[in-house]
Amino acid sequence: MSNHTGTRTEAAEAIEAIASVFRTHHEQRHFSGAGLVKRGDEVLFSGAYGYAHRGWRVPNTVCTRFDTASITKLFTAVAVLQLVERGLLSLHDRVLDILKLPGTTISPRVDVYHLLTHSSGIGDDADEEAGESYEAIWTDKPNYLVRETVDFLPQFVHKPANFEPGDGCRYNNCAFVLAGLVVEKLTGQKYRDYVRENVFRRAGMSDTEFVAMDTVAENVAEGYSAVTDDDGKLVGWRKNIYSFPPIGSPDAGAYTTVGDLDVFMRALTGSKLLSKQLTEDMLTPKVMYRQTARATYMMGYAFEFALEPGSGRIMYMQKDGDNPGVDGVLRYYPDTSTVVAILANQDCNVWDMANEVDGALEGLLV
Repeated sequence: MSNHTGTRTEAAEAIEAIASVFRTHHEQRHFSGAGLVKRGDEVLFSGAYGYAHRGWRVPNTVCTRFDTASITKLFTAVAVLQLVERGLLSLHDRVLDILKLPGTTISPRVDVYHLLTHSSGIGDDADEEAGESYEAIWTDKPNYLVRETVDFLPQFVHKPANFEPGDGCRYNNCAFVLAGLVVEKLTGQKYRDYVRENVFRRAGMSDTEFVAMDTVAENVAEGYSAVTDDDGKLVGWRKNIYSFPPIGSPDAGAYTTVGDLDVFMRALTGSKLLSKQLTEDMLTPKVMYRQTARATYMMGYAFEFALEPGSGRIMYMQKDGDNPGVDGVLRYYPDTSTVVAILANQDCNVWDMANEVDGALEGLLV
């Protein structure tokens, strides 16, 4: 009896610790958004903070749709693997055998596997790992001119490579632009149409869509970038409408809810989107990325995997996203079927939040 009481007490304390992470980051570190922590069918935390529209003080809710930034790459990876399942594509098909890109500096050895695992070495439009600013691209080119997948090509197809295909691992946005173009070429559909029909609808993601920032859409959070003074002190917020293209693409920008991210993970792990073989393949790490004292990190198909030092056990897999006024993290802990989804509509540190939630979960993830 006492052991059961102790277990219940520990669980209650862990759940309160999770809630405290969200409250504290809202009150002290500018978190505005929604969060969901769910173990199997059990909701451990669900809540929302801040404003979807700061001007009219419209509050965020757990049903508010947020820009996912690079979490969208997961949907692109699933779309590509569906074409493999249909026999339309092999992961080792070379990209330039599918797409005609005259004069490109992209190596003819780059294949689809390289694109999905960030191991292509191709030049990116804004090299995040080199500290380049994606927002800076749009000082000379109006962001509203980039609406279709093909519109991204001039920004990177002539840039020098970082390394030969397969010789390294470097995060790359435009690799997923190419993956989206492969989907368009082989299906005859626009990327967004294909993903809407074959990923969102098939998974049951009823609150997920590609929403254009320059149109009127219901239940959508606006994004806000921090305005700071010369000393780095926050002095206000600005809308992020000029910071990136106005509608989502294969590398970023689908809008969804924290609940629909959970729906996606359950559909993916339950083999509702891919065959069991390809599901297992997507949930398996592929390429070494980086190593810390805490974990070994490997890339898979869009997912980043955190492996326990020594044992190599997958502690969690995740995909995050970051744009001006947009931050998000989706984590999945396979040992306990636990999903952590955090979406934010203003600049904040969702990675610290996810790590603190991870710490609070330690007593439950057994």
